[in-house]
This record gives sequence, C-alpha cells and structure tokens, in this order.
Amino acid sequence: MVVCMVSRTGRNLQRYNKGQRLVVGCIPYRYTINDELEVLMISSQKGQAMMFPKGGWELDESVEEAASRESIEEAGVLGIVEPELGKWIVKSKSRAIYHEGYMFPLLVTEQLDLWPEKNLRRREWMSVTEAREVCKQIWMKEALDMLVERINSREDQEAVFPSSP
Repeated sequence: MVVCMVSRTGRNLQRYNKGQRLVVGCIPYRYTINDELEVLMISSQKGQAMMFPKGGWELDESVEEAASRESIEEAGVLGIVEPELGKWIVKSKSRAIYHEGYMFPLLVTEQLDLWPEKNLRRREWMSVTEAREVCKQIWMKEALDMLVERINSREDQEAVFPSSP
C-alpha cells in the first residue's frame, strides 16, 4: 500500500451543500488484548483539545475515501471504513457559519510511525470513558455513543446467533 505523506491543503476542491462546507471524520477504534474497546483521539493543530480526525470532503473522492484520508493525514492510521454513524450540523469554531459533518467508524488495521501531521498533532489511544471526558465537541461525543451502541448491538446479535465454526 502506498500512503501519501503530504496533507491536502486549501479549499479549492471542497464540497459544499447550500453554502455549508461538508466535513467528514471518523472514530478510529481497536480492541485490546483483553477485548476492551479503545478509540484514537488526536490533539487539535492549534491547541491541546482532543478530537477525532476530521476535515473537508473534496470533490475528487467519495465520503468514505475522505474519512480514510483524514485518518491517515491527521492520526496516521489505516483501516476499514464502516457504515456512516450519522450526519450533524456543526458550528464553525472560527466563524459564525455551519458545516455539515459526517462521522464513520474506522476499524484500525495499521498504525503508521510516520504520517503527514505527525509534527502537528499528538495521538492517544484511550477508553470510551476517557474519550467522552476529554472530547469537547458534542457532535463527536454523540458519534462515539452511536459507535458504542452499534458495537454493543453487534455483540448482542453474535451472542444470540453465534457463527458456526
């Protein structure tokens, strides 16, 4: 697999819907050896706020490709993009405008030692409880809750209908 080691910049390829910039993010997750769910959070570029990778959805990519690209650029992880968790209307923190935000789970299959924003961000694996405590963005907390709900219902299904050996 070839990974581009430069982050995309600029807004000339950004997608918009009725004037709202479309942003895409994902919640990178994995299971520990003890089968505990962990999520990967990153620091913001300009501060210490912790969040999930997200950024603009560009014209030359699908929404899933955008989610995957943001995970590589900002968090240095590759994985399987799973079905969308939902769509939110998100207020921009820098201006009085709103974005349309989509969030996806990303089951991490590989963690890179080098990635485009390694020198700009800190990444940290943490429990769902820890992530809920440090995440300040309500829409990201809601997406995290939806991921946990989805995983729990999947586990409940598997307990009821175990797959045959």
